[in-house]
Amino acid sequence: MNPAAASTQNFRAIDVIRKKRDDSELSREEIESFVSAYTRDEIPDYQVAAWLMAVVLRGMTRDETAALTDAMLRSGEVLDLSSLPARKVDKHSTGGVGDKTSLVLAPLAAAAGVAVPMISGRGLGHTGGTLDKLEAIPGFNVNLPVARFCRVLEACGCCMIGQTAEIAPADRKLYALRDVTGTVESPYLICASIMSKKLAEGIDALVLDVKTGSGAFMKNENDAVFLAELMVETGERMGKKVVALITNMDQPLGNTIGNALEVVEVVDILNGRGPEDLRQLCLELAGWMLYLGGVANNVAEGKKRSQQLIASGEALRKFRQMVELQGGDVRAIDDPTKLPQSRRTTAVRSPGSGYIASLQCEQIGTACVILGGGRERKEDSVDPAVGIVLRKKVGESVTAGEPLATIHYNSEERAERARELIEASYQISDSPTHEKSPLIHRVIGSGENN
Repeated sequence: MNPAAASTQNFRAIDVIRKKRDDSELSREEIESFVSAYTRDEIPDYQVAAWLMAVVLRGMTRDETAALTDAMLRSGEVLDLSSLPARKVDKHSTGGVGDKTSLVLAPLAAAAGVAVPMISGRGLGHTGGTLDKLEAIPGFNVNLPVARFCRVLEACGCCMIGQTAEIAPADRKLYALRDVTGTVESPYLICASIMSKKLAEGIDALVLDVKTGSGAFMKNENDAVFLAELMVETGERMGKKVVALITNMDQPLGNTIGNALEVVEVVDILNGRGPEDLRQLCLELAGWMLYLGGVANNVAEGKKRSQQLIASGEALRKFRQMVELQGGDVRAIDDPTKLPQSRRTTAVRSPGSGYIASLQCEQIGTACVILGGGRERKEDSVDPAVGIVLRKKVGESVTAGEPLATIHYNSEERAERARELIEASYQISDSPTHEKSPLIHRVIGSGENN
């Protein structure tokens, strides 16, 4: 008998659960059998939930993490994009408030000659989702089948969709179970979830933006670094070039939070305008994408080339092309009034004069969710028109009565709840704050000095 077949035949879920419970290392074969059986509905949820909790409590070795990632990756279709001559590079963020960099980076890297097959997600908790932002553009279709995804990618070099039924089905099942069993936070499970989806895209390289700070899931920098190192090593084990940037999320990125508002800011960046922090991070991430994509000799050259593509209008033209190919109304790119608009706006005014000492980033994200810009429950629909525009950020001076933020809203009751959170989020001091935290804390992987 084939040894692999014998191994599968002798597999029992209870043995895998006990082994992990007792802090013993699982073999690649045991992990593959477990994931495969669950994907085929041969193991009940309660047994998988027990195993997930054992992983949370006992952790995983690097070999186990790589094996789990590979098993989840191969539970479905792995895209073959070898017909595209360009190198395939994607970018992933662990989630932040006001983080709309993906909408800038996909067309920007594509304009430089890199292929960007981007499978993205929706908002989670207080953080916004790339798909929700894209769907603020009237008609934009994020639910393309794999065949059409590949055609759009071939036509314009970038395509941005949600996870399809064919891509990493084990991850969809496991994530849904983790969400209701208190097992989301494990860095090993987070790594396998992210990397299985990304590697199923058929990419050659991946740029990771791992957030840390008050608005990130990883509020402690050491936790962010651990997750980043885990994802970089897992990707490298599977033959991919991977780099992770640990970036600051102690205050929102850019000035807008809310789906349609963030699309406007994306277009501003692609027009060579927009907030300095957002522009700086986009150029840094783009520099790495171009370098790993083989169209720049180093990151500095990649950043310079990215600036040129924005200045020439090529990046914006590529964005327009992607929007059109995915069914979106390109008029909304040139005329923001074609995007969803809230019925009302109101200012949140400063109670005193001084300097903005800090901004509770997670509370700002939660305020946007309360307005309807995110989901408080899984079944909630998202209002693309609502959101927040920050008028003051950390380190800036403010006088009493001056606007701290503008709320875009469609419900008075929701606006009042959001206002309370936003007011409580701002801390004002009499004197200027100490030096602000750097936007990029450190870089991990792929020859950090490039």
